[in-house]
Amino acid sequence: MSFLGLGRPQPTSAEKIAAVETELKAVAEMHSRMVKVCTAKCVDRSYREADLSKGEAVCLDRCSAKFFEAHQTISEQLQKEGAARGLGGGM
Repeated sequence: MSFLGLGRPQPTSAEKIAAVETELKAVAEMHSRMVKVCTAKCVDRSYREADLSKGEAVCLDRCSAKFFEAHQTISEQLQKEGAARGLGGGM
């Protein structure tokens, strides 16, 4: 709640839904890129076995963890920059 109308206005339900849809789309795109990159890096294209080998499974695990960590780091940095720009103009 803002005092005398000052402060950030509250988002409407439509804006909240749009924000969630945008976030879901970004997560789906990140997952798609991660699968593509990690599969190309870790999985043998000859498909000799029905299951992943231990080496492939370990590689996929590490690749996906690194991919996710990099994505989190970049997202946090972008949020900090966005907040700095948003707060810098108001004060």
